[in-house]
Amino acid sequence: MRTDPPAAPDWAAYLQQMEAILGLALDDARREELRVQFTRIAAMAEPLMALPLDQRLEMAGVYRA
Repeated sequence: MRTDPPAAPDWAAYLQQMEAILGLALDDARREELRVQFTRIAAMAEPLMALPLDQRLEMAGVYRA
């Protein structure tokens, strides 16, 4: 079974949505720096996310409030 890698997140759109949800007003410089940081974090997490897991491993439970 072939699976294509997920598309890169649209961090600008994500930040715009989070600004609206959290009621923040970021300037362009702060918004750009956050976009850069999210891109870096995603790049660091990519190898870990690509690591195949044994199907026999138990999944963690999901907390529901």
